[in-house]
Amino acid sequence: MIESQTNTISKFDAWILASRPRTLASAVIPVIVGSSIAIHDEVFHPIAALVALICSLLIQIGTNLVNDLFDFLRGSDKKDRIGPQRAAASGLLSKYEMKVGIYFTFGLSFFLGLYLVYLGGIFIFVIGVFSIIAGIVYTAGPFPLAYNGLGDIAVFIFFGLAGTVGTYYVQANEITAMVFWSSIPVGALITNILVVNNYRDREEDHSNGKNTLAVIFGDKFTRIQYVFFMIVSYLILFVVYFTYKKSFLIFLPLLSLPLSIKLIRMIFTLRGRELNKTLDLTAKLSALYGLLFAAGILL
Repeated sequence: MIESQTNTISKFDAWILASRPRTLASAVIPVIVGSSIAIHDEVFHPIAALVALICSLLIQIGTNLVNDLFDFLRGSDKKDRIGPQRAAASGLLSKYEMKVGIYFTFGLSFFLGLYLVYLGGIFIFVIGVFSIIAGIVYTAGPFPLAYNGLGDIAVFIFFGLAGTVGTYYVQANEITAMVFWSSIPVGALITNILVVNNYRDREEDHSNGKNTLAVIFGDKFTRIQYVFFMIVSYLILFVVYFTYKKSFLIFLPLLSLPLSIKLIRMIFTLRGRELNKTLDLTAKLSALYGLLFAAGILL
């Protein structure tokens, strides 16, 4: 059955599958929030924002390709995994093809990023280089972050702080307190996507030697971690309101609160493949919150 399905998928579709399009909103939201603050502060640089967006997407795709390949090479991803189908494990793309894709996406992001370095200097160079390195060592190398309980921290730092603050910096050439605080809910809700993923795969990861925080600390910790990031994301709105932008429109992300409550119920009641829906909705929540947050900043 799997072999028959594999043979019907074209190379183009295989590359789309390997790029994991459902994860790409995580690369877009930090740029949108960072740019909305730049517009609010009247320092918006549209070309810089566009290049930052493209680089962010390329780094995310490159990271996904590394994850796909090296999870397969380490034996963590198999054809019968409970999560979505993977290109390398399913034989849709060869190891050579995956490596070419990795070199291309990271190489192109580095080349385009030189323009951002021209605008933002050494600070942006450091962010860019470390973002690429983190994307590679997330699952590759002698000490892969995802296999040693550091995946959550890496995602929070690079999607929240680096993504949001870096986008603002290439336009404003400074870091403000508002952009720092605004990066926290962005990073927290994107990290929650990984939290659900690791919660779903905990037993499988444990048997494969992948020591995520869910494996190390167990189900209860993971559920608390998920709820904690939810709470922090909404509390930050009050910090931004009382300190930087005294407009009730900054509370627009509260419109996503019913979805958050639904997701908390789901993570406490669902198991295994049932959590695929929770994972999908958690990604949608991070996007919805980010868009509402950006709108509240702009209006």
